[in-house]
Amino acid sequence: MDRPDFQEEIRELNLAYLMLAQQMLRDDRSTALFRLGIGEAFADLIESMSAAKLVRMASSPTLLPCFRFDDAQLARLMAGEGRDAASAGLHAAILAAGKAAADAR
Repeated sequence: MDRPDFQEEIRELNLAYLMLAQQMLRDDRSTALFRLGIGEAFADLIESMSAAKLVRMASSPTLLPCFRFDDAQLARLMAGEGRDAASAGLHAAILAAGKAAADAR
């Protein structure tokens, strides 16, 4: 049985992520750094890339965006489970911000 390699889907997702990241960085860098969970060096790289380089980078067989958490509780909160949806979203944002700050150290 042939297994799909998902290469085309990965390329499309990577390109969408890189284009969104570049636009976010150009519009509001500090918010983009927080929301994307990336450091200054990677942000500088993305922000300075030409369209051709973004496409080349997107063609990597590796998925570029990644989840910044591996905590099932955080995932459930982000999905709105548990408390009311507004409280769960706020709680998830606080936990994610704390994790991002800890990972940056």
